[in-house]
Amino acid sequence: MKKTLGILAGAAVTALMAGQAVAADMTLRFGHVGNPGSLFEATVENFAECSNAKLGNAAEVQTFGASQLGKDNELLQKLKLGQVQFALPSSVMSSVDDIFGIFEMPYIIKDRDHMRRVQAEMMDTFEAAANKNGYTIVGLAENGFRNITNNTRPINVPSDLEGIKLRTPNGAWRVKMFQEYGANPTPMSFSDVFTALQTGVIDGQENPYAQIASAKFQEVQKYLSITGHVYTPAYILASKRHFDALPADMQATLKECAAQTQDFTYEKAAQLEVELLQVIKDAGVEVNEADKDAFIEASQPIYDAFASEVDGGGDMIQKVLALGNPS
Repeated sequence: MKKTLGILAGAAVTALMAGQAVAADMTLRFGHVGNPGSLFEATVENFAECSNAKLGNAAEVQTFGASQLGKDNELLQKLKLGQVQFALPSSVMSSVDDIFGIFEMPYIIKDRDHMRRVQAEMMDTFEAAANKNGYTIVGLAENGFRNITNNTRPINVPSDLEGIKLRTPNGAWRVKMFQEYGANPTPMSFSDVFTALQTGVIDGQENPYAQIASAKFQEVQKYLSITGHVYTPAYILASKRHFDALPADMQATLKECAAQTQDFTYEKAAQLEVELLQVIKDAGVEVNEADKDAFIEASQPIYDAFASEVDGGGDMIQKVLALGNPS
């Protein structure tokens, strides 16, 4: 029975996969860049566990972390080629479509409840942008609230970033933001960051605690400055063409598990924010609370640029900000 189901399901996908071979039991490969112990790993494993329990013999989600199947940009390409069925991109989505740059605006998302309201009101906008570029958003998770580490000095106000060579993800708006703050932003794949910090190629980086701790950046960084400058969602992403070729009941199951995983991820992320900050402190990293008001004031040019350069950007900003103040 398992073999018959697998052959039928595999044939449905193969017809649209330009010759890419699919295993008879329909293996669905989920690649991501998260290291062991990261929030990304916990998220993907939760999604796989839920999916495999519900899919039974029809298919199996297999997970591959730590960039085993490629870095973010490579995974985006492999989705379209059918070599990977799911990925978990975050900041890199702003390079897929400018619409996703809304989440690159500093301090625009207040908390996870705010993010849920944005999702409820605006998900159609994000899904349309994903579809236009050949993808579909199966569900949302998160990367989290980002903070700055470096080896030069504590960062209290934007001017403290002057001259600091700071790794950023490959997204134009993050680069613009740190240029505005006075840093020297250096886009770099996440898997390359530890060595670059260790060897002094870069001075610092910015990430949520879960990424900092799981990548062991605390071993090669002196200062952590709590800025919380950007909240980054993560996207359980698939190729639209390939996902649409799956049986309807399988699509529904995968979306159901993605929604369940979002709940899990938000709870896990809140827990890690407490636990991992202590891990970073225990490693001897000096921690300070940055002056967020100073950073917010310095961020206005980024909002102005997004409003003027992205079609409908000003309206998007206003809508997201309004959703931060529930009635």
